[in-house]
Amino acid sequence: MECAAKGRGTRCTGGPPTRRCGRCGAVAYCSISHQVSHWSEHKEECARLEQQMLNSHILHDFPFTFSNESTFQVCEREVTRCSFLMKRDIHHVGVWKFECSCWTSNTSFDYSSGRDNDGWGLPSDLCPCRDPVNPISTQLSNWKDYYEWRCLPLHSPAALLLHWPLTIFHAVKLAGISHSTFKVANKLHIHYLGPDIELRELAVFSELHALFPGLQVHIDFFGPEVPQSRDDSKINLHSYAHCVDIECDCKSRTEAEWRISDGTTAAVSLQFHKGLYHDLYRKSKKDPAPDLIIAPNAGIAAYPSWLPTIELIKEMNVLAIFSDYCEEAAHLAASCIGTVTKCPLTVPIQINPFRQPMAVEDSVLYLACYSNCVLFGM
Repeated sequence: MECAAKGRGTRCTGGPPTRRCGRCGAVAYCSISHQVSHWSEHKEECARLEQQMLNSHILHDFPFTFSNESTFQVCEREVTRCSFLMKRDIHHVGVWKFECSCWTSNTSFDYSSGRDNDGWGLPSDLCPCRDPVNPISTQLSNWKDYYEWRCLPLHSPAALLLHWPLTIFHAVKLAGISHSTFKVANKLHIHYLGPDIELRELAVFSELHALFPGLQVHIDFFGPEVPQSRDDSKINLHSYAHCVDIECDCKSRTEAEWRISDGTTAAVSLQFHKGLYHDLYRKSKKDPAPDLIIAPNAGIAAYPSWLPTIELIKEMNVLAIFSDYCEEAAHLAASCIGTVTKCPLTVPIQINPFRQPMAVEDSVLYLACYSNCVLFGM
């Protein structure tokens, strides 16, 4: 948490910003003088932030047995991501190793489908390591629906990672994309902008096998965080992330089992491109346009590099779905998009039912913040 007036005049006192705005409660200040001097700016957003604070309980509402703990609503002791994962013996285990502040950006980028260090680190009854028992429901609209479909108990922490593929699934539903609208038959092609931590959690994207049965799903990742050594490389996910049960048949899945009617391998394929989207895509105009563009936790208002990307997306005439950590970030992003496109959002700001069910630590505001929290589109 930082003083809301930091960098806007006199230097902060150096102490923590303990003086919260008495109206919205979303921002805090290090001193009375900073609060007073900032009012001329803050008054434009205060009522909006107040309403967002009043709606925080909606964002904290999850069906899981661990919800009070993961949303940091418990007061008995300090809860952190590390302590949450430690309690469940998955701290620094498999795909969980990058889900807390312990990991460093220097950790090498690697993925090999089926390897133990890319697995769930959970028993088979707590993770989706095999095909679903029942066909996917058309009414799959929230975490409770998904857990029931995948036969997972509500104390399974799997949703903390599955928000990546489930947000893609929900974005496709919002976009109204179906077999009849695919640019290539039986293939869903997505451009995924600005990947970061998910580059080290790629195994969870194998759940797209279950979410889009009988389809080839190809995702192009574009972003500066893609390692140079992985630029233009491709990965095929032929199996689900593995559980820890030695006898589970998830370890016997082979490529031959992923076939669709025309004999083509029904794999989820991921390709990586290092650099900013507008630079890379304009250089390769021969590449086919995607069915959908997705930009998770975009931070459009925070990064000026988004402006030429928004211009490009408008030229491409392809629906783009963005997510962000809180409603305020989405509001600021919508303002930026409107400035560039001169048009309102095509998909209005809305809560993502598949947001990550663990609150973001060390937010700059008192607002409820979650990864992939809200969605909007142009």
